[in-house]
Amino acid sequence: MEAKRTLVKSPPELWAELSDIAALARHLGEFGEIHITRTEPETVVEWEGDLASGSVRLEPSGWGTTVTLTALPVMLDPPAPEPEPEPEPEPEPPKPGFWARMFRRRRREPEPPPPRREPVTPAEPQPLPAIDAAPGTAVLTGALDALGSAHHRPFSR
Repeated sequence: MEAKRTLVKSPPELWAELSDIAALARHLGEFGEIHITRTEPETVVEWEGDLASGSVRLEPSGWGTTVTLTALPVMLDPPAPEPEPEPEPEPEPPKPGFWARMFRRRRREPEPPPPRREPVTPAEPQPLPAIDAAPGTAVLTGALDALGSAHHRPFSR
């Protein structure tokens, strides 16, 4: 997941906002508890959360700063499948009595029972992402929206 935008703010102003753990957690809180794992001054902040990990990259660009937010979902083990019920044994037909065996008529050979299907063994379950791409991208885009908006009204009293 990635969101990228050029914001009309200086790199030091954005760095102050994104390198602070409380401010970063405010923007990316949807990914769980955020921890900063690595920084490169005024260019990169790498972070980890409960549902994803990612990075923030800042690059000077003309009249502003290009901010790239990336997130990679944490992969979770899928829930254990429910065990399949064991098939019930087929009932045995009653055996004919003495007189029925003595005076039986010749019948056509009975059709063999249909072959039993072998139980299908499911493929090995694959890990699932902790957060889907659409909500994750929405979180990143919302963070860019919040970073790009003015937090105060200049020239107001």
